[in-house]
Amino acid sequence: MAIVRQFRLGGLNLVDEPVVTVDLSGSSQAARVLHEEEIDGILGADILLPTQAVLDCNKQLLFLKVDPDAQGGTPGVEYRGLQKIPLLLSEGYNLYVDGAVNGAPARLMVDTGAFATLLHRGFVRQMHIPLYDTPFSSSAVNLKQRGVEVAHIQRLSVGKIDILGKDVGVIDLEGLIHRGLLHSSPPVAGLLGAEILRSHHAIIDFGTRTLYLRARADQPRPGTRRNSRDVGAIGRNLFAE
Repeated sequence: MAIVRQFRLGGLNLVDEPVVTVDLSGSSQAARVLHEEEIDGILGADILLPTQAVLDCNKQLLFLKVDPDAQGGTPGVEYRGLQKIPLLLSEGYNLYVDGAVNGAPARLMVDTGAFATLLHRGFVRQMHIPLYDTPFSSSAVNLKQRGVEVAHIQRLSVGKIDILGKDVGVIDLEGLIHRGLLHSSPPVAGLLGAEILRSHHAIIDFGTRTLYLRARADQPRPGTRRNSRDVGAIGRNLFAE
């Protein structure tokens, strides 16, 4: 733990803010591979919830309420054409959304910091979904095992939105998702990552705990299959070596 004496986020100035210190070297390596800027930290729910933050994943804009007593919606945020999905807040201040994998009820942790959507390996094996090896590994914090496989999901549901023929990463999430949530009813089956949030124009309203998503029509048919070359390309785009 540490105390940041002055913490500035745009026009918001925080004083004596407690933070958790972690090793982000894995994320830095991933950023270099993907030719992106390296991060210095992770902005958590301890700031996003009290400031009633609104995150527009498509426009890559974060709105924070400087005055907590100010009333009204967030100016410049367009919700038209988006479907409203409730978010669940856990005791550990993580946000989850109800959904399904090939029709089996499941919950996904909303993780804007994840490069790609990931499913827990144990859940995928229990569903008897074929797995494809990749030479890649994840850079996420606190994972016990970092090897990544790929699974082709016929129907990934987030709220009432169905995403058909979706390739997702598969990894052991035991070190990241705690308190027995991986085996709860419904189980937390994985992470809802940035590639789905951006492609579906997601808006996350931390104040009302609501996820807004746009359904897409340009999806592959449910029976689409991937060959080994496709799997390799998916890994290069989504994961760091």
